[in-house]
Amino acid sequence: MNQMADEPSAEDRLIARYFAPLATHPGAFGLIDDAAAIAPPPGCDLVLKTDGVIAGVHFFADDPPETVGRKALRMNLSDLAAKGAKPLGFIMSVALPANNDGKIDEVWLKAFVAGLGEDAKLFDCPLLGGDTDRTPGPISVSISAFGAVPHGAMVRRATAKAGDCIVVTGTIGDAALGVRLRYDTSLAQKWRLSEAMKAHLKARYVLPQPRNIIADAVLKHASAAMDISDGLVGDLAKLCRASGVAAEIDAGRIPLSEAARAAVAADPAAFEYALTGGDDYEILLTIAPDKLAAFGADAKKAGVAVTEIGRIAAGQGARFLRDGKPLAFTRPSYSHF
Repeated sequence: MNQMADEPSAEDRLIARYFAPLATHPGAFGLIDDAAAIAPPPGCDLVLKTDGVIAGVHFFADDPPETVGRKALRMNLSDLAAKGAKPLGFIMSVALPANNDGKIDEVWLKAFVAGLGEDAKLFDCPLLGGDTDRTPGPISVSISAFGAVPHGAMVRRATAKAGDCIVVTGTIGDAALGVRLRYDTSLAQKWRLSEAMKAHLKARYVLPQPRNIIADAVLKHASAAMDISDGLVGDLAKLCRASGVAAEIDAGRIPLSEAARAAVAADPAAFEYALTGGDDYEILLTIAPDKLAAFGADAKKAGVAVTEIGRIAAGQGARFLRDGKPLAFTRPSYSHF
């Protein structure tokens, strides 16, 4: 039987069933229009960010589907947090493989949407629209997130000043070490990891923990900031180049989790993996010394650990020192190309 012209297509039904319930903002129009319409709060600028994930590149094909959409959204939320921005919503393009009958795996899709919906609610960042496609290749999810900051106040990476303290949130390197474990399970024994340590490292890769809860503190105190997605070493170098400054880091002060410390103690090469491997989704900030204590107090109140690891100086380049000696890195930053 032919489909009647006034009947919704299979794609329309898929959108209505799975994605429309996530479109809670009135400007999304229930996803029945071609576009959304939103306005930032009065006196605010829009902050725009886009990032995405591809199976086999940013996540493993056997990762739980409920974590895939959450990871894609959280990667974007992490950037908004580093800009001091409050999330407003996101649009998403998702490409799904189909079987020989042209059908997608709706069991996978249902779990994907459930996880994404949980985070959309948790971070108050509703779906505003997007696109769905069939692909002969791997699953891919691309998200563009929108946030708001007071006019002219977005925290940039180009505004660090000589004398600023360099601070990071959370711990560094867990996700990069987790990826290594996924590719080579024998490393768990080499690194002398307990089951809990292995689980911690793998979980940090599968599901980042964006620091949006301290976005207001970043906005209030930071002179410059960016999220750490391509590794601390490479991202600090980017911040220094953008700001036209130098940096000196005491590598011994870089915060590591218990699992990462165990790996580094057993295998010194793991330290380079941790600093250059990427997927931390922590925030790298520069803060004037007279604002450091207030920022630390605000972060503590929010339950986010922060650590001062170095200083910004005049000049160019970022140096990492250990026991007073400079460290050299084979591959300073994760790069797709």
